[in-house]
Amino acid sequence: MSKMGKIVFYEDKNFQGRRYECDSDSSDFHTYLSRCNSIRVESGAWVAYERPNFMGYQYVLTRGEYPEYIRWMGLNDRLGSCKMIHFTRGSQYKIQLYDKGDFAGQVFEATEDCPSVMDQFRTREVHSCKVLEGFWVFFEHPNYRGRQYLLEKGEYHKPVDWGAVCPTVQSFRRLTE
Repeated sequence: MSKMGKIVFYEDKNFQGRRYECDSDSSDFHTYLSRCNSIRVESGAWVAYERPNFMGYQYVLTRGEYPEYIRWMGLNDRLGSCKMIHFTRGSQYKIQLYDKGDFAGQVFEATEDCPSVMDQFRTREVHSCKVLEGFWVFFEHPNYRGRQYLLEKGEYHKPVDWGAVCPTVQSFRRLTE
């Protein structure tokens, strides 16, 4: 059973200007706000998307305040949709990473966060993966920086399956409540 969530988007920095509140998925709030420069996550965990219909760059947001878009690693002030992440009680975490597409090649298994894929697994690329348990976030750069990709339980045959255009994954971590 998941908890209710609430997220508030603001047009201006430091929670100023017009605002848009969500307590569930929203496929297009761009018509309410022309830009987004700050966010307050009052409860729950969320994925905000650059464009409507859950498209474009993804930003994973947990409870807290983000007074300017740089704080959520935003590339600009554009957001158009969001989804709430629904956790299950007692979540475990397990992921398998493959250095070739379609689950071929060498496999690496993880149950903990990884600040540097290169240091831990001697690779900079993940071509496919299986999320066996929990929610995970892939990052384009080491130490949880750069473009983000949320992965939930399931199979990802190639990078485009998790929303990436290339296989560069240099860090990843578990997403917890």
